[in-house]
Amino acid sequence: MIASKTQYYLPVFLLLGCLFSCQKDQAPGPLSATAQTYIDQLVAAMKANSINRKTINWVDFQQQVKAKAQGAKTIADTYPAIQVALTLLEDHHSFYTPAQGTTIYGSSPLNCSNPAPAPVPALPTVGYVKVTAFSGSGSAGTAFAQAIQDAIKAADSDSIRGWIVDLRHNTGGNMWPMLAGIGPILSEGSAGYFIDPDGKYSTWSYQQGAALLDQATLSKVNSPYQLRKLNPKVAVLTDRSTASSGEAITIAFKGRRQTRSFGTSTCGLSTANIGITLSDGAVLTLTQATMVDRTKLPYGQSVEPDESSYSSTAVANAIAWLLR
Repeated sequence: MIASKTQYYLPVFLLLGCLFSCQKDQAPGPLSATAQTYIDQLVAAMKANSINRKTINWVDFQQQVKAKAQGAKTIADTYPAIQVALTLLEDHHSFYTPAQGTTIYGSSPLNCSNPAPAPVPALPTVGYVKVTAFSGSGSAGTAFAQAIQDAIKAADSDSIRGWIVDLRHNTGGNMWPMLAGIGPILSEGSAGYFIDPDGKYSTWSYQQGAALLDQATLSKVNSPYQLRKLNPKVAVLTDRSTASSGEAITIAFKGRRQTRSFGTSTCGLSTANIGITLSDGAVLTLTQATMVDRTKLPYGQSVEPDESSYSSTAVANAIAWLLR
């Protein structure tokens, strides 16, 4: 969200006085030591961690950011310069959250809006699970993942011939509880990777109720469920509002056997972010790596469905394919 500029109105006598006494606008003064240090800290974090760090001209980058920061005395005064920096990163996914106040994004965010999705009818032979956006962690993440597995358990039966995983309007957040929750349908094993600009891979997988990054457990349910019929046929639903972590779960199903996706292309934020806490307690959420599917195919932009169609047509096509 971009804060709008505040408009100031001067009394008429001041305006008239300025006609005679104001020869020209004064140039902004130099940065204060506080503002200078803060901008240097921010740019250093971007230079060390940005997904585009190898392609950005950092001399030009720093000059543009400092030019926008001229005259800044406080950290809050540097916010317009921070927005310039986020825009120059050109990843469309990084953002800055001040210790107090409104989150700042770059000036060219992606448009990921989408109409409300068509409902999925209840069928005795088709299992259905919805994975929504989620931004919590800790015990809240455990509860979220467990709720997904409990929904899968409630929908499972011996008559199920396939599953619909609905990721429409999943705008992202924390992917790990999503991955832990959908695990019984996804099946155990590696589901995808992150790759950084140096070509280093990190593996994400599902094992016995847990979502792992390499060997580290990042989310886990308390009571893992196992499907009555393992390795099922799966139809994945996506739309333009499937973004970020929603795209990660979409990618987790790419390359999986007996799986097909339906709907529209996703938002285009299939990249991984890290949070960097700055000296004043603000957090720079910085895009650091690209999402990769289990076949080692990289994304970084929109994820295309196997069958492109809109709303109710996508639902009908998914059901027809599952029952074929």
